[in-house]
Formats: sequence, C-alpha cells, structure tokens
Amino acid sequence: MIDDDQLPRWRMHSQFRTGGDTVAEIAARAPGIQAQDAGAARLGLRARGLAEAAAVQRAYRAGEVVSSWLMRGTLHLVPAGELRPLLALFGQRNVAAGARRRRELGLTEAVLARALAALPEVLTEPLSRAELVARLNERGVGVEPTGQAPAHLTAYAAGLGVLCRGAEVAPREPGYQLLPPGEEADPADVAAELAARYVAAFGPAGPADFAAWSGLTLTVGRRAFAGLPEVGDGLFATGELPEEGEPLVRLLGAYDNYLLGYRDRGLMLDQRHAKRINAGGGVVRPALVVDGRVLGSWRRDGGTVVVEPFEPLPEELWEAEAAAVESFWVQMRTNC
Repeated sequence: MIDDDQLPRWRMHSQFRTGGDTVAEIAARAPGIQAQDAGAARLGLRARGLAEAAAVQRAYRAGEVVSSWLMRGTLHLVPAGELRPLLALFGQRNVAAGARRRRELGLTEAVLARALAALPEVLTEPLSRAELVARLNERGVGVEPTGQAPAHLTAYAAGLGVLCRGAEVAPREPGYQLLPPGEEADPADVAAELAARYVAAFGPAGPADFAAWSGLTLTVGRRAFAGLPEVGDGLFATGELPEEGEPLVRLLGAYDNYLLGYRDRGLMLDQRHAKRINAGGGVVRPALVVDGRVLGSWRRDGGTVVVEPFEPLPEELWEAEAAAVESFWVQMRTNC
C-alpha cells in the first residue's frame, strides 16, 4: 500500500526525472507540454531539464516540435512526428466539442469548407493568425477578423490535421503552418501508447487520473491501462519509489502539467491554500512544489523571483531553484 506521504513524492520524481535534454525528448517524456502560454511552456520544459530557453524556438524552426489542440482540447507542445497520431485520438473529439461555438461565431459549414480548400494555397510560409485570416478573406472565405472567430477557425483546421502551430513569426506571435501528410493511426493503439507514457511521467496514477488529464472517457482510460504495471491501490507506475534524500524542489510555471495531471489534487495541494493556485476560471498559477506537495506560489518582480510560501519555510529550500529560474528568464527575454 502506498501511503499519503510517499505518493506525492513518487509522482514528482516520475514527472521531473532528467535524461534527454532536447525539447523534443522532454516533450515526448512529459508527454506533451501545456502550451497555451508560451512563457509557461518554456518554464515547463526548464523544470524537466531544458538548459537553454532559445532551444525551444530552434526546435520549432527545425520542425522537431509543433503545437496543437490535444489533451482536454488544450494547446500542447509535442514532437512533430507524434502530432498526427495524437490527432487520430483527439482531433475529431475536439472539433465536435467546438461545433456550437463556431456556429455562434458565423463559422458556417460553407465558410469552413472554403477555408479548408484555401489553406494549402495561403500557407506557403508560416503566418500569424491575423495574416492567415487576411489571406483567406482575400480569397473570399468570409471570416470575421476580430473577436474569437479566427481562433476557432484555426483550432478547427488543426483538429482536422490541416495545420499546426510552429515557430513564432514575431515576439509572442505564434506562426501557423501546414501539417505534413502522415500515416493513419489506430486511436486505440494511440491511447495505449499515451497511457504508457502518462504512467511513466505521472505515476503512480490510475485510469481516472488519465481520463481527467487527457479529457478522454474513463472507459477509454481503463482499456488503455490494460497490461500496465500496477503497484497497488488501483494505481500504476513504472519504476520504483525513490529513495529518501534531498527534497526535490521546482518552481513551476502557470498551467504546469504536474498541477493538471490528476483527478484529485488534494494530496499535493492543501485545500486551505487551493485558491492561491487554482484561482478560478481555469487559471492555474505558478507554484512552489517540494517533494510533490505545493507549498507556495511565486511571481516575478522585475527580474527577481519572489516566492510566497503558504506557511513559514527556510529560504534556502528554494534559493537555488529561484536562481535557476531567474537565469532562464533572462535567456527568455534576450533570445525568445
């Protein structure tokens, strides 16, 4: 039986183990990095072993990684070769989930059909979303260029495997590009592979945790977990409980995978302090995590990292981690 002190520590050591320091390797191991906030995505990669912030943009430009709407309908950074198989599992599901909102925004079936037909003609180079919509409208597609319609159009085309996000075309301006053709994948096979990677990165965890993280049904989760190693209490993991030692400390950015990876955050985040991290409206703030437990939040004040523990803690616990984040942030401002 895994006790309540062991479980968070084991989970954190699964998530933040090192080995493989390229962007694509870390994204594959994660699996996938939350990417709706570009800065937070870079911090997520740093927390998992990335040494150089500029490597992210280089990996995008080299075609090693891309971003698209996947787990829970949320943007994730993944290795480029893994996107099309993942879309076999999530693409149509996410497209269906956005149907009502597209209709409300005037993205009728006729407009969408014209857009899909024109996209290969206009995406001859990476474009910002505004540039993409402008070129589509030059061809008579008829997309309202303001409001939410452009975002929902690009998410729709991404779900169908037509385009994806690549390197930024300007600071804080993601570029859109065509997704290269690829082989079809069996969704059941993709779910099983994703579950195995999830267990390696988040374990010990169960099918309900996988369902909450992925947005897939519990039935799909249970099937995907068939044959994975169970370690007790209905939980699955690869590897063993880490030995006692120096505490593992991370300053995680907003929306980090670790904070979104389980059905229940009760063991990692005391309910008394939950609102300081889960602020409502889907917002997940940066967190100080020590051996799997969220013990505070943090923010930047100019170039300085300011840690705000929930209860008194010795500053030396996070000093080295804060210095590493400050250094990485300088790289982000200078090179990204």
